[in-house]
Amino acid sequence: MRSFIIRLYEDRIPAGHAPVYLPRMPRSVYVVQGGITVEFSDGTQHQRQESAWVGQDPIALVAGEEDAVLWRWELVAPDAPAGTLRSAPGATSTLKLQQEIELDSQFDWLMRCDRVDFPPGGVALTHVHQGPGIRCCLKGEITIETQGKTTVHPAGSAWFELGHAPVLAPTTEATDTSFIRCFILPQGCRLRSSLRYVLPEDAGKPKRQHYHVYGERMLTLP
Repeated sequence: MRSFIIRLYEDRIPAGHAPVYLPRMPRSVYVVQGGITVEFSDGTQHQRQESAWVGQDPIALVAGEEDAVLWRWELVAPDAPAGTLRSAPGATSTLKLQQEIELDSQFDWLMRCDRVDFPPGGVALTHVHQGPGIRCCLKGEITIETQGKTTVHPAGSAWFELGHAPVLAPTTEATDTSFIRCFILPQGCRLRSSLRYVLPEDAGKPKRQHYHVYGERMLTLP
């Protein structure tokens, strides 16, 4: 087993700001508001609102004509320095959540960024995943019941899921709920759902949530 830290930052980059440079490491960048251009080793990609970039290259974040709000996940070694934006005086970076994780060195791993959408009153029935990750509520409200604890997460609130610990996740009746997720999975999960239902009777029940995968990348671990 090898230890790592998964971190989630919220970055705010003003319109027209000079490029912000970030070093090589596994990361996902989700655009909450505005838009951003990502420059990487062999190309450039514009990311509009409600899209995400996933990769491992050193990158530059190039501001557009609107202020941008980003959620940025990074997977780093336990002794890595803080990943706040440096040499970017007009931008701000806030650590929302970090968590130490252990990854089995006998597996190869990938990073996936996706979105889960629920109608009012939707619920993710008791389930596990094949790897750990950090989620952040985009809109609505979701309750996470796991390991004997219950926490409620409104829009902007982040939480960690271990993966192999069962989770039951009902959402509010008042409105739709969505969250963005970045998690680390064995490469065998490529293009496949990592979810497994714990209770046999839940597997055949109708599921009201919808999933959208923004991207996944095979990892060379730091």
